[in-house]
Amino acid sequence: MPPEEDATDQEDMQAVERLQDAYRRVRAELSKVIVGQEEVLEQVLIAIFGRGHCLLVGVPGLAKTLMISTLARTLSLSFNRIQFTPDLMPSDITGTEVIQEDKATGERRFQFLRGPVFANVILADEINRTPPKTQAALLEAMQEHQVTAGGRRHPLEPPFFVLATQNPIEQEGTYPLPEAQLDRFMFHIRVDYPSEEEEYRVMRLTTQPAGQALEAVLGGPEILALQETVRRVPCADHVVRYAMALVRSTRVGTPEAPDYVNQWVSWGSGPRATQYLILGGKARAVLHGRHHVSTGDIRAMAYPVLRHRIITNFTAEAEGVTPDTIIQRLLETTPSHGEGEPVAAAAASGG
Repeated sequence: MPPEEDATDQEDMQAVERLQDAYRRVRAELSKVIVGQEEVLEQVLIAIFGRGHCLLVGVPGLAKTLMISTLARTLSLSFNRIQFTPDLMPSDITGTEVIQEDKATGERRFQFLRGPVFANVILADEINRTPPKTQAALLEAMQEHQVTAGGRRHPLEPPFFVLATQNPIEQEGTYPLPEAQLDRFMFHIRVDYPSEEEEYRVMRLTTQPAGQALEAVLGGPEILALQETVRRVPCADHVVRYAMALVRSTRVGTPEAPDYVNQWVSWGSGPRATQYLILGGKARAVLHGRHHVSTGDIRAMAYPVLRHRIITNFTAEAEGVTPDTIIQRLLETTPSHGEGEPVAAAAASGG
């Protein structure tokens, strides 16, 4: 092996170890405040290291907002919380141009006043409580990492993440996110009720005096470097093909779509789903101490990546079929070439 390649491999291995260490430190800090939700926290951190945005969906009282604000405190990053309400305007998110007068010259000119979206970590709380016009104000920021106002582009400082929460049980006064906006989220993470033991620990923790103070363990430059580490993780051709096969199988009317997809799905996943499966698989592999992506990593990412990109039809709703049901069937029936990993284990880990 040439010395240059050997040095590069050494650097990559050291970078992987740094990311694992960073992951352990962040989890240790989060455990001071957050009880349980191990899989949810792992998926949020995978999205951050994969440069993605997250939508956390769960009933009230499951500490979704606390989880995100606590995570922001463990990262040395700027943080803004935006409480979405029916009367929120797009300019309340992105900012607005105002006329200001120069006292010295008397000259008037427009000046852009930045909105709360200009931060590294954005908590979009109850994002489905605001109309689509205001929801769309986040689209450009999430995709292009910039805001356009008055014909001028205002870049957002990297790293930039939108972590949104949504309540699935309240329908009155809510506005479902359009599919185009949902597709901007790398993960749709389902936050479930805690176990009995976890709920007991929550009660003990939250009814006592304040606990330990949190320490910031990662800064912006470190996170950007770790994101580059994730992208350098190798992914074999058969793993890429497997991710593509899963996504292409969701598309109604295509040769790859099984009968149950044609029966239950009105709209399937686009190429962005495959990109996020691979990036999520890379981040998960590193966090689990591996320097390559396996089809098991892809299967573990299938639920959070695909569940908001599979739009079921009336037949599915009438039969009680959810996107998770379809994903489970896909994981059971899509062959993975080159690895003999059990599908059942991945199905159990998908949530």
